[in-house]
Amino acid sequence: MLVVGGSGRLGTLLRRAWALAGQGGLLWQHRGGGDGPCFDALTDPAAYIDAAHGADAILNLAGGVGGGSASLAEHRDLALAALEAGRAAGVARVFLASSASVYGRARVPARETDPVAPVSDYGRAKAVMEEAALAWAAANPGGPAATCLRIGNVAGADQLLGTAPGTEPQPLDLFADGTGPARSYVGPLALADIFSGLFAAQRAGRALPDVLNIALDGAVRMDALLDADGRKWVARAAPDGLLREVRLDVTRLGAILGPLARAEAAAIVADLRSVSGVGA
Repeated sequence: MLVVGGSGRLGTLLRRAWALAGQGGLLWQHRGGGDGPCFDALTDPAAYIDAAHGADAILNLAGGVGGGSASLAEHRDLALAALEAGRAAGVARVFLASSASVYGRARVPARETDPVAPVSDYGRAKAVMEEAALAWAAANPGGPAATCLRIGNVAGADQLLGTAPGTEPQPLDLFADGTGPARSYVGPLALADIFSGLFAAQRAGRALPDVLNIALDGAVRMDALLDADGRKWVARAAPDGLLREVRLDVTRLGAILGPLARAEAAAIVADLRSVSGVGA
C-alpha cells in the first residue's frame, strides 16, 4: 500500500497507530526528511509511477485544509495524479481521503447515496475532488478503481482534541438546551484498523463501493469528549446555522468489515491517548 501525504496531522496519527498495531506492507511517500519514496505528487509523475509499481493500492491523504482557493483546488489535482500514477503502475484501486463535510446540511444520518451540499470551502473542494475522480474512473474502465472515503472527525486531527490544552478554558458552542454539537467520530487506532480492513478486502478481490462513509457507529457530543479528556472548557452561545448533529450512516462500511464499535467519548479519548502517549 503506497500512502501519499503521510506527513500531515492525520498521516502522522495513522503512522503511529499502524506502528502500534504492527501493520506491515506500508510505503510512505514524503517530500524530504522521511523514509520511503521522496517525490512531489503533483510535479514528479515519473517518481510517483515508480513508487506505485507493485502496490496493491494507493491511499491518498494529501491536501490541505485551508490556504485559499488555489491550495484547496489541489485536492482535485492530487486525486487525478494518484489515479494517473495508478493506471501507469497497474494499481487496482486508489483510496481517496474525502470528508463528511461534503454533506453539509444533508439529512441525519447522511448516506452515501444522499446528494452532497457542502457549506464550507473545504467541503466544496472535496466534493469537486470526488466528482472529478469518479468521472475519471468511469472514463477509464481499465482501472484503477476509485473509492472516496468520506471520513468523519478524527480525534487528534480535529479542532477539538487536535491541540494541547491551554491555560485558559477551551470555548465550546452550546445550544439553548445546554447540549453541544454531536459529530461522527473515530479515533486514530480505530481508523487505522478500518483502513487495514479495507486494504485486506481489496487484496482479497472483494467489490468495494466508489463512495464510503468512515466513522464509528453513531455520533458523540463534543462536550462529552472534552469532559472525557479532562479538559477545562467554557460555554458560549452556538452561532446561527451551526449544525446540531453530523452523523454518518455506516451501514455500507459495516457490511464490508462487520459490526462497528459505537462512538463513545471515553473510548475515543483512550484511543487517541494510546497513540499520542498523553496520559499513558
